[in-house]
Amino acid sequence: MGLKVAIQMDPIAPIDIDADSTFRIAEEAQARGHELFYYTPDHLSWREGKVMARGWPLTVRRVKGDHFELGEQADVDLADFDVVWLRQDPPFDMGYITTTHLLERVHPNTMVVNDPFWVRNFPEKLLVLQFPDLIPPTMIARDLDTIKEFKDEHGDIILKPLYGNGGAGVFRLDPNDRNLSSLHELFTGINREPLIAQKFLPDVSNGDKRVILVDGEPVGAINRVPQAGETRSNMHVGGRPEKIGLSDRDMEICKAIGPILRDHGQIFVGIDVIGDYLTEINVTSPTGIQELERFNGENIAEKIWQAIEAKRS
Repeated sequence: MGLKVAIQMDPIAPIDIDADSTFRIAEEAQARGHELFYYTPDHLSWREGKVMARGWPLTVRRVKGDHFELGEQADVDLADFDVVWLRQDPPFDMGYITTTHLLERVHPNTMVVNDPFWVRNFPEKLLVLQFPDLIPPTMIARDLDTIKEFKDEHGDIILKPLYGNGGAGVFRLDPNDRNLSSLHELFTGINREPLIAQKFLPDVSNGDKRVILVDGEPVGAINRVPQAGETRSNMHVGGRPEKIGLSDRDMEICKAIGPILRDHGQIFVGIDVIGDYLTEINVTSPTGIQELERFNGENIAEKIWQAIEAKRS
């Protein structure tokens, strides 16, 4: 069953083909006989009732430095496609949110993955609030005194932007730290968004587990171990991926959140688990499938496409 597939992503030229999940998704789609079209978010538009994209027919290949080929540039109506992938990286700003509004105009006749309405309403650090029994002590606030009270209560905390990504702007403030006021001044001078604070989890030294779910079902995990002296375990900032299995606690967490993800069109999701606690649910542009495929030998991209094809049949 050949599908017409459009991929909305950041520029394809600089990606790491050995790590990028979008490349692996495109590679698997091509192997399954699907037709690919690629465009960047700035080339998405709404014109007189049509959601349009200016981009290129795409061919991918696993050759470093020569990993893609583009056809002739064209303006296309996304209503003519079977599937659109929403795969640009955060930040989850108004530009990102606007793309979800536009893509919502063609979904579900054109299947947008993940469902853009719920991507917009399930931000990574906010969706976890639906599961207070699964997460560490957490606060979302902008007021400095309120954040200070949380730090006084828990002593050792993580403070980060509510809509950040990739480990950027993540700070550990231990009981001896004196920088909370300065950091608050810095963050609030940049934007008007609240901050998120969580009790520091010492288990992060053993790794921050990324669990991949496909259509609400866990398919495997990788462990991301921070560098010595580093709190953040994100691979963007040098975290080392390691092979790891799913624990009973992981399965318990997935059982609790999986049905909500499935029922709201979140086909490819990556959750973050530290010790026994869920810390984030990543629906915007999750990563990790290439590392997981290398560790366990399973074709996760195939599972993703099987879920999509079953819904399109």
